[in-house]
Amino acid sequence: MDSDGAVFTKIVLAIFKVSGALNLEGDRMSEEFGLSSARWKIMGAIEKSDVLLTVPEIGRAMGQSRQASQRIVDVMAKDGLVKFIDNPNHKRAKHIALTVEGKRIYDLLDHRQALWATEVATKLTRDELDITYNTIQKMVKYFDK
Repeated sequence: MDSDGAVFTKIVLAIFKVSGALNLEGDRMSEEFGLSSARWKIMGAIEKSDVLLTVPEIGRAMGQSRQASQRIVDVMAKDGLVKFIDNPNHKRAKHIALTVEGKRIYDLLDHRQALWATEVATKLTRDELDITYNTIQKMVKYFDK
């Protein structure tokens, strides 16, 4: 029988594999709009937040560096998907918001993703979904120290 640490390592490796598969699926769903999963994730972080976010805040929400987020946001701004808004709390760290076109594309992708998620969820029981979600949330809390 494997030790708890060995099982945890297997879980981590499986999460890496699922993460890669989700990125590929996201790329497939968003390619029609000239997007990648990385850009779509930025849009989601912006859209799902209750407050305006800066690039560092987007990076933290996505679990990636400020530099990686900044590169993507800069390209998206050039493509007219996001815009910079003055931040009264910070002179240099501007808030990021979706443009009208960015919001239109995000809404289309959000609908597409909801249909996809409903289809994929049929392969799992509700108990499996709930246990998986709760377990991953515990892991997130552990690593968010």
